Amino acid sequence: MKAKLKPMFRLLLGLYLVGLGLAMMIHTQLGVPPWDVLTQGIQHQTGWSFAIAASVVSAVVLLIWIPIRQKPGVGTLINAFSIGPFADLSKPLMPTFDSFWATLAWLVLGLVVIATGSGLYISANLGGGPRDGLMVGLTRVSGWPFWVIRTLGEATVLVSGWLLGGTVGIGTALFAIFIGYLLQNSMKMFGFDPKAKGVPE
Repeated sequence: MKAKLKPMFRLLLGLYLVGLGLAMMIHTQLGVPPWDVLTQGIQHQTGWSFAIAASVVSAVVLLIWIPIRQKPGVGTLINAFSIGPFADLSKPLMPTFDSFWATLAWLVLGLVVIATGSGLYISANLGGGPRDGLMVGLTRVSGWPFWVIRTLGEATVLVSGWLLGGTVGIGTALFAIFIGYLLQNSMKMFGFDPKAKGVPE
């Protein structure tokens, strides 16, 4: 039992940090990660809260796991239905800004918090998130390179979310450019070696 407490704590704290960082990025209105552009677009069209829209997206993604025979872990299920609510819970913590540069700094800090939280929950090794698992599963069944599947997937959800009314901006571009580097360093900081775990680069 004790052996499971530490990974579960890492998982939950990491997911909370991802939700917090996401709330920080959303608060700036300077753009969010591609999958969250889709979530915002659905939120815009339906009037749902961000948490509900995010949970619906995760549920649909997990349903796609069935035909491609991708197996979830406990962390996958917790991930699917916790990041959206954590982002909503973090909204009251958001400050107001009186300059663009302060807003941009908050956006960058949010990106760093997301990368830190992602490295922490991945290091728990209790199962990847729904979206990452989908990309891995599609890579396996298609035989295409992982980077091709990831790029096509991110582009598809980004354009779909933008058409639905999601926010695309400098934050979206910064996320796309820096998340890989930041996440790699975060995983290293928490003792997770992607190559040793068979995570495709």
